[in-house]
Amino acid sequence: MLDALDRKILSQLVANSDLTSAELGEKVGLSASAAHRRVGQLRDRGLIAGFRAVLSQEARGNPSVVMVNVTLRDQRQETMAAFEAEIRDIPEVHDCFLMSGEADYMLHVEVKRDDSFERIHRETLSRLPGVTRLASHFVIREVIRRP
Repeated sequence: MLDALDRKILSQLVANSDLTSAELGEKVGLSASAAHRRVGQLRDRGLIAGFRAVLSQEARGNPSVVMVNVTLRDQRQETMAAFEAEIRDIPEVHDCFLMSGEADYMLHVEVKRDDSFERIHRETLSRLPGVTRLASHFVIREVIRRP
């Protein structure tokens, strides 16, 4: 169960995970050591899964971003498990979501400038277990990206 202080801490960390314990404590009304201890407790409870750097488009090599809807031949547990096991090993796939609606999954794919989506589509995505249809949507511009 989250209390109001936990919510404040999480909100501050989502906005800026680089905060020191002293800075975090100041923002939420705790000492640095109490803020540090509280963050540790939130991690231990599994409410904070980790911290990471969010790289700019430029730092990632200005890749093309493609959202791909994936339809499988069926939704049996074995089919979905096989697809999910293999999708984890494709470095161009940054996110994979199980969806409701027409498609079974949505992928966030990033294509480096020296590569082509056609190659990734033909040699990788279309060969995944159970895939019967891929519908690709090229991102024109990122408008909002939240952590």
